[in-house]
Amino acid sequence: MKISYNWLKQFIKTDWTAEQTSELLTDLGLEVEGLDLYQSVKGGLEGVVVGEVLTCVQHSNADKLKVTTVNIGQEQPVQIVCGAPNVAAGQKVPVATIGTTLYTEEGEAWTIKKGKIRGEESHGMICAEDELGLGKSHDGIMVLPEDTVVGTPCADLFEVENDQVFEIGLTPNRADAMSHYGTARDLRAGLLQKGIHLELITPSVSSYHVDSRTLKIDIDVKDYDLAPRYCGVTLSGLKVEDSPAWLQNRLKAIGLSPINNIVDATNYVLHELGQPLHAFDAAKITGHKVEVKTCEAGTKFTSLDGVERELHEDDLMICDAEKPMCIAGVFGGNESGVTEHTTAIFLESAYFNPVSVRKTAKRHGLNTDASFRFERGIDPNLTKYALKRAALLILEIAGGEITSDIVDFYPKKIEDFQVTLSFDKITKLVGQEIPKEEVKSILASLDIKINSVTETNLGLTIPPYRNDVTREADVIEEILRVYGYNNVEISTKMNASVSNSSRFEDYKLQNVVGNLLASQGWYEIMANSLTSAKYIALSEQLKDEHNIEMLNPLSQDLGVMRQSLVFSGLEALSYNINRRQTNLKFFEFGKTYHNFNGTREEHKHLSLFVTGFKNEENWAHTPEKSNFFHLKGSVAAILTRLGIDRYQESSAKNDVFSEGLQLNIGRDTLVEFGVLKSKITKQFDITQDVFYADFNWDTILTVAKRNKIKFTPIPKYPEVRRDFALLIDDKVTFESITKIAKKTEKQLLKNVNLFDVYQGKNLPNGKKSYAVSFTFLDENKTLTDKVVDKIMSKLQSNFERELGAELR
Repeated sequence: MKISYNWLKQFIKTDWTAEQTSELLTDLGLEVEGLDLYQSVKGGLEGVVVGEVLTCVQHSNADKLKVTTVNIGQEQPVQIVCGAPNVAAGQKVPVATIGTTLYTEEGEAWTIKKGKIRGEESHGMICAEDELGLGKSHDGIMVLPEDTVVGTPCADLFEVENDQVFEIGLTPNRADAMSHYGTARDLRAGLLQKGIHLELITPSVSSYHVDSRTLKIDIDVKDYDLAPRYCGVTLSGLKVEDSPAWLQNRLKAIGLSPINNIVDATNYVLHELGQPLHAFDAAKITGHKVEVKTCEAGTKFTSLDGVERELHEDDLMICDAEKPMCIAGVFGGNESGVTEHTTAIFLESAYFNPVSVRKTAKRHGLNTDASFRFERGIDPNLTKYALKRAALLILEIAGGEITSDIVDFYPKKIEDFQVTLSFDKITKLVGQEIPKEEVKSILASLDIKINSVTETNLGLTIPPYRNDVTREADVIEEILRVYGYNNVEISTKMNASVSNSSRFEDYKLQNVVGNLLASQGWYEIMANSLTSAKYIALSEQLKDEHNIEMLNPLSQDLGVMRQSLVFSGLEALSYNINRRQTNLKFFEFGKTYHNFNGTREEHKHLSLFVTGFKNEENWAHTPEKSNFFHLKGSVAAILTRLGIDRYQESSAKNDVFSEGLQLNIGRDTLVEFGVLKSKITKQFDITQDVFYADFNWDTILTVAKRNKIKFTPIPKYPEVRRDFALLIDDKVTFESITKIAKKTEKQLLKNVNLFDVYQGKNLPNGKKSYAVSFTFLDENKTLTDKVVDKIMSKLQSNFERELGAELR
């Protein structure tokens, strides 16, 4: 939000610098993120003075140039070569002296320097109005009135406005500060806290009166829940033209482009008081009637930007007797706006339901200054006052007269908030005691009325424009921000307590696994829990009826809460791949959300995504693509790190995988992992293989808590390794070999490892060769060859019998 300091000082006459005011506003919670200089004429005409042309003769070497001598108020006149056809002796003209910086229409800077033009020295430049930024004419130099004093700075002559503009990062709850008046109200409270008593000046509307009652427009509000207050008045005999310079400068300073005096007046009052207004061309209101109502779904409406929109049945519209004219609180219509031919207007000032305005604005993808304020809640008590203020301003700059009484539809007054405040609660939340009288003074400066006072409590009435202050804690926050967070003392004593917490706390295990993955080159992502409902169609296991839908979605792509982490992860992969980052390893801790027969459930998951090459391109080795076993190794590492090493393998059941595995303990699934189907990845424009793992984190936590860590000493005796080269059927798995081996020797066999696989030439059809190592260890003595050979003989026999294996 932009706030002009010159405009702000119309409400509060402070002599503080903009930098001092910035600091105080930030302390008050209106964080000033930037302070910019605004000049109504770029450069501020610095270095440009009034000069008098003393002589003007033809240039000896150029037909179109004149050599002049100009008095600019210095001891000696200066010589200037000028090409303007209208330059003549005796004229008073604007002169840009040497060193002056001027700006082109595009904003490019250029500096006046001493030089020679066709052999004649030139010590400055006599300027045209477009060269100074005072107009668009370049027909000749700008000739000033004869009585203009030589040497006068042109910045004073043309009343160039220099302003400083605050860029305030306004938090969504501070609807009360969305105007210069609201900001000045906060500034006054802050200055009072520093002992500086200044009056808050508000524009007077005492001169408001009805000139005649010749143009009456009836108002019919059909739904006062959506429009709790609606005011309107007519003005006639207006002349639509450009706004005066002072009004244009105010709007330009805060980044608005002037349109015409009527529209500019409504925009001015909006940013002055925070009350949006809208002006309708009275001649275009059919039936001299305004109806505030919703229209049938599908009704066509063309807004001011020329876009034809299809209305929703809940969109509140401002209509005449035949058609909609304006989306209430959001955007005007193309056919009812003010033009250069307008002579009479219907001026609207209203308080619309914030929720209704927000939903309508989001449905139509609109974000206007009016909707920005209505969505957050404006002051319902300001509606009529702002209407009078705008009407008087329009009469001042566009002429005309007020030709109707104000119609004020306000059937049910919006009540003030009642809050009881405890002095003890203030001390508890702030951390130190604030004197009671100081508390009362701060509350008064914030327009919070004190109704009753006891030794322990205050009974308060909160004005409705502070719709974010409805609880005791809110009031204390208001007191503290004005009192000053910097004034809260920091204790020199630190108190702390040590709590007994389990090492299996969720966040602790997340840190353990996260650190493990990060050390292996993985990157953590944090995806949005909101996603698109269209992703449900990519998996038959996900159902539309299980979706949890948003009542007021920001967009259709964020309409439901996710049932799976896979799609948000693929969005992240696609985003990076499209930016030429193709070798990716991502992980995410997140939740899925489900609606099972009216019961809403949340389940926590850990997801892993791998795609591209395992390692970056390097001279020392050939890049190797990521594969299923790369992912499997990371899955196994996570489980091992958590002490989970006993589980069963089976084929993955999730239909997002083209092939994959599922690890279970009993009926509980720990993790599913595998290769994602290409038809799914192609929906995200991903053409390379993506490997995905989905951990049921809730189950992981439960299983990890059951495991007890056992410590054993380092073995004193050496291990013994023996290898088999087994010729087996293609369908035989390494898991079956491991199971048979561990069943054969439970005491001494410590590890079984597959270190080579061969299929192809010189092997019978349907056969493959596994090279398997077996590691043995006796913790009490050194193993002999006799003992190991006996075990190997048993293993060979069992492999031959149960698997039909042969030794190669």
